[in-house]
Amino acid sequence: MAVIQHEERVTTMQSELTIGEAAEQAARSLPGHRVEILQGRLTATPPADGSHALALSWLSEEFGVRARGVGLRPVQAVGLWLPTGPDDYAIPDLAVVESDFRDAHVMKNCYAPHVFRMVLEVTSTNWADDLGPKVEDYAPAGIPVYVVADRKHDQVLVCTDPRGGEYRNQTPHKRGMSFSVPEVVGLEMELSVDRLLDGDEG
Repeated sequence: MAVIQHEERVTTMQSELTIGEAAEQAARSLPGHRVEILQGRLTATPPADGSHALALSWLSEEFGVRARGVGLRPVQAVGLWLPTGPDDYAIPDLAVVESDFRDAHVMKNCYAPHVFRMVLEVTSTNWADDLGPKVEDYAPAGIPVYVVADRKHDQVLVCTDPRGGEYRNQTPHKRGMSFSVPEVVGLEMELSVDRLLDGDEG
């Protein structure tokens, strides 16, 4: 994962760029990478592995079956505008959003946080961001549920009840367990920890 740390400006050999301009340049220069700005810090994450992709495909299928009937959609790699800084945004692996989410477009293919019911990340090389800055950023954005399939520590973390800029509940789930999608999302379903971590039934 490439990281450029700077609050406002990034200096290149040619000129000074704003962090937003640097993000656009990085996205063009690193095809296939996921470029985000978290707390004023530019990150570029390389493509994930097969298990990561399988977990997201399975989740999309599971959520897709149930979502349409309740006015929701599962979407992959859609930008989430964050309130933590003027240029901050994340691109979650998967999100459950309201069906009219496109009406909440902000800029740079990012959408306002209020249309996101749940955000899910499957960790790769950027696992520290998923467990640190994103927990800190998604809570003040008011994302009701944040789920991290934490392959680094072999568990799934479910964060709920964002109040006062933090998630009041952060519950880890170990292998062999399953958990219910929190009611606030609007979908009734159980998710397998093993399937989220491994991407298949093993």
